[in-house]
Amino acid sequence: MSLTGTRPVAALIGLGAAAYTAWVLEVVFSTGLNPVETYVSELAAQDQPLGGLFRATDFTAGLLVLAGALLALLHTARTPGARRPWAWTGWGGLALFGAATAADAWLPLSCKPTVDPECAARETAGLVPATHQAHAISSSLAMCGALLGILALTLAARRYGWWPPLARTGPALVVLELAATAWTLTAIALFSAGHGTWALGAGQRLQVLLVALWLGVLAHAVGTQPRPAPRTGPGTAPRTGPRP
Repeated sequence: MSLTGTRPVAALIGLGAAAYTAWVLEVVFSTGLNPVETYVSELAAQDQPLGGLFRATDFTAGLLVLAGALLALLHTARTPGARRPWAWTGWGGLALFGAATAADAWLPLSCKPTVDPECAARETAGLVPATHQAHAISSSLAMCGALLGILALTLAARRYGWWPPLARTGPALVVLELAATAWTLTAIALFSAGHGTWALGAGQRLQVLLVALWLGVLAHAVGTQPRPAPRTGPGTAPRTGPRP
């Protein structure tokens, strides 16, 4: 695929990464939520004054990443040399991440369980709206897709000799992302068991920040770094140009 063909993928993924960091606006705006203790999703809760803003940015981020991943899958399908299993798996994971992140915007929390004991009690008893309950599923799918994409495309970059910036920095980001995910999941389990939040918000914010950072590295790598052409047999004209 030509360089011009990689640029739309890079632009979509890069813009999606930027939109996915919109939660840092809580530093500027008064949300009334402690970023160390609260879920990132609580910024977009239905009872939050700025909930609509954060839902809109989540929806935008999800659509952008979904579009970029689908475009990359289309190019991969059309390019024989790019049909590698880790590439298919990675772009598929990012497509799942994008779709589930966009769905999150339409399935917001109805209240803030980490700061409102009544909300937490209703959540435990299953007395919250269906959208509130479904949010846990869409959020889990989004993070599973992100982890799958991060792992598979980082492995593809190193194994196939693609995207040098991602091949160099991807492994460190993978390790940090897995550590942040372990922190977040442990804190959620402790909170669900009634043992406090254990800096749940800090862990989750680190988790999503690392996802956005990795997406930014991927966008830069895809948009600027040529990928080696696939090996060709005798008498076969070589292909040139980067491919996603």
